[in-house]
Amino acid sequence: GVCFANILMFTQVGLLKMLTEGTTKLHESLGGDLFMVSSFSPTLRWNTSFPQAYVYQASAVNGVADTTPVYLDTGEWLNPEFLLENNKDDSSLKTMGRFGKQVRIIAFNPAKKNVLNLQDVQQQIDKLKIPNSVLYDSLSQSSLGDVPAIFNQQGEVTTLVDNHRTDIVGLFNMGSTLFTNGNVVMSDWTYSQRRGDEVLKQINIGLIHLKNGADINTVKAKIRATLPADIEIHTREELIEREHKFESSEPNGIVLRFGTAVGFVVGVIIVYQVLYSDINDHLSEYATLKAMGYSDNYLLFVVIQEAVILAIMGFIPGYFISNGLYQLLVTLTKIPLTMKTVVAVQVFVLTVVMCIVSGAIATSKLRSADPADVF
Repeated sequence: GVCFANILMFTQVGLLKMLTEGTTKLHESLGGDLFMVSSFSPTLRWNTSFPQAYVYQASAVNGVADTTPVYLDTGEWLNPEFLLENNKDDSSLKTMGRFGKQVRIIAFNPAKKNVLNLQDVQQQIDKLKIPNSVLYDSLSQSSLGDVPAIFNQQGEVTTLVDNHRTDIVGLFNMGSTLFTNGNVVMSDWTYSQRRGDEVLKQINIGLIHLKNGADINTVKAKIRATLPADIEIHTREELIEREHKFESSEPNGIVLRFGTAVGFVVGVIIVYQVLYSDINDHLSEYATLKAMGYSDNYLLFVVIQEAVILAIMGFIPGYFISNGLYQLLVTLTKIPLTMKTVVAVQVFVLTVVMCIVSGAIATSKLRSADPADVF
């Protein structure tokens, strides 16, 4: 029973972590020391833009070594397996409609090699200088097609993104999210050819690299004083926390936290039934102890010990089973999810509290029982 309650809580807490922490893979992968984002959007998922001129203003601040604009967008993705099965030629590709799902586009100037701190991207950054070429996230959802297998077999994959011929020239690993099927990285030139030159004047993230020895808080304050209020300046930790706060406040986060609470309540009921049945089976022994002079607090302590033992013995298999479920979810969804120490500690504390509360409730019969009535 305790193991079942553990698995339920682990699943809910794990899904909540997948929802919040899984959405920050891009934030964690970005290069730079400070990040400029629009204050009109609490999340990067909305792709809210702001004028590129603000990045140039920030680059003039003392202590700033370099700035880089980053563009985020979504594109209609055609499963390349469809092209292989139908053996389409180039003229047919240009006349086909939009198919499949959306993919997140991450665009920047490939001459800037420190935009994404991903080894695979760094090693293949020069490939993006080829027109209409992209790097594909191999951890994208399988609904976009088995691109890694095709790429490893052929060395290049051709598909359509927004009805434009697109060549996949390399792979990298970032990971999808509950809201993003996959990711592609392209050059800002390729991006502008598809959206128009004017699109480069509005950016989604401004990366700020500081000079060696520059104090991050001092430079941040100077940039903040230079730019208007519709721009926010964040460190990496602040940017990630901003995303976590938004996702936790969304209905999905509220539902998952409610599910954790339900798991806790279910566990309390299960453990209460177990302990109550055990107390009822050994009521004569407890009555004998009361007749010998042992206090209700002592008997409560005995039951609490049993509850803690149940918590520990139930937590161990629950932990390993839940870890296996996490791996299964990663395989099925390709969304990063690992058993983190903070999650294990959180669930263990909830389990111990759950069992102690159940034990305290179960001893109510002992406190009200009269030894003479028992015998």
